[in-house]
Amino acid sequence: MSAGRGLVVVRRAPAKVNLALAVARGVGASGYHRLRSVMAALALSDEVRVREADACSFSCAWAADVAPEIRSAIPNEANLARRAAHALADSLGRAPHVAIELEKRIPAEAGLGGGSSDAAATLRALCELWGEDARDPRVLAVARGLGADVPFFLGPSVALLEGRGDELVRALPSPELPIVLVRPVGPGVSTPACYRVFDELGGVEARVEPMVAALEAGDPRAIGVALANDLEPAALSLKPELGDVLSWLRAQDGVLGALLSGSGSACFAIAESEIAAARIASAAKREGHWALATSHH
Repeated sequence: MSAGRGLVVVRRAPAKVNLALAVARGVGASGYHRLRSVMAALALSDEVRVREADACSFSCAWAADVAPEIRSAIPNEANLARRAAHALADSLGRAPHVAIELEKRIPAEAGLGGGSSDAAATLRALCELWGEDARDPRVLAVARGLGADVPFFLGPSVALLEGRGDELVRALPSPELPIVLVRPVGPGVSTPACYRVFDELGGVEARVEPMVAALEAGDPRAIGVALANDLEPAALSLKPELGDVLSWLRAQDGVLGALLSGSGSACFAIAESEIAAARIASAAKREGHWALATSHH
């Protein structure tokens, strides 16, 4: 049942960071690496607007105040939202006669999940528009078909995930965390290349249990200490300047810990206060990077 031609449904599509990411070497039967990940959604977000229309249409633009250095040729990422609309319509047996408008704020090629979040926000918006339950197993199946990170954005804002990263193990507590994002200008890191180098490097698999314990304790300092990402060495070998960014972040007053998010190329730091986060973000901009003080959503 449709909610009506005149209704416009608006949904946030938050960015994410991987607070802990443990990856098994080599692909499994699914063709993907198996992993365990603790992900957290951020206040930084894109925005998706959907309404019924005579045919499917899609538009995408960067918000006017977004710095030019993090904009990119959006279509490859943004098309995931359009694909989400068609896939959900097919699954529900209806025509995708909707207009989708996407406003981008999440940096491209950053490991912040922008495209996946846009897809999930589109699914949630369409469920409301069409009067469907977003918890319907068909919706989750569509999300998994679109990408490994998409299901996370349908669930809790902090979660432990397994499989390809698409299997929710459980929700985790959400302490307030001031966060600084820093993305060096220029091309990002290729995710497939990062996984290839990861397999070649060898090494000890990271553990997610310390992060789970730190979140359960609600201890920001313990969260900073428990940050871990198996992909970080591979990403740094592909884009060495990321190592300089991380070293710089870790040396700043008020930083409790810093890490690469996913395969990059955004780095993030947990700050001891919002004031510290704002100061560090301003300093990073002076270093020539895109930077933003945000928080866990």
